[in-house]
Amino acid sequence: MELAVYNISGKKTSKKVKLNKDIFGVEPNNHAVYLDVKQFLANQRQGTHKAKERGEITGSTRKIKKQKGTGTARAGSIKNPLFRSGGRVFGPQPRDYGFKLNKKLKRVARISALSQMAKDKNITVLEDFNFDSPKTKQYLEMLSNFDLNGKKTLLILDKPNKNIYLSARNLEKTHITTSTNLNTYQIMNAGNILMVESSVKEIENILS
Repeated sequence: MELAVYNISGKKTSKKVKLNKDIFGVEPNNHAVYLDVKQFLANQRQGTHKAKERGEITGSTRKIKKQKGTGTARAGSIKNPLFRSGGRVFGPQPRDYGFKLNKKLKRVARISALSQMAKDKNITVLEDFNFDSPKTKQYLEMLSNFDLNGKKTLLILDKPNKNIYLSARNLEKTHITTSTNLNTYQIMNAGNILMVESSVKEIENILS
């Protein structure tokens, strides 16, 4: 598959990029994508939720009434979960939601996600570019040139660029990453992917 290379003004250049069919042209494995996205989202959870059980709340442990003869259910202490302000039964406890996935499966998931985006023609390749200073207006103009204003976009760079990152940081639905930090969730969450020319080879080297 060959894609034309555009400049940030939205115009085609004379250059073309040939995408590796083993990275951008495979049959997507939906289950691998699902597992990788699920793991990413699970790892974002803090897992710090906590409710106090009957042994952890403040209150007397004195037996509040005699065991028999009251005509009501027996009760051990005021911290009984059945009473108001009592402890909670089987409440949430701190836990780690993360789980392990094999590297090969995560690689298959990223390749599947990229292939799906290529199949849907949602990948645009840009010439390598840079901003002299952080300017959100300049980044918005670039998106406008591709009719992507207000749409979910992911820009993939070959290496970190502070000026470009700061230019897009305050824009809703706009994300920037590098080819080494690219993950399946970012790809699937983006409606359109913009890739600088040098990042294409970098991604192919990482996933091949």
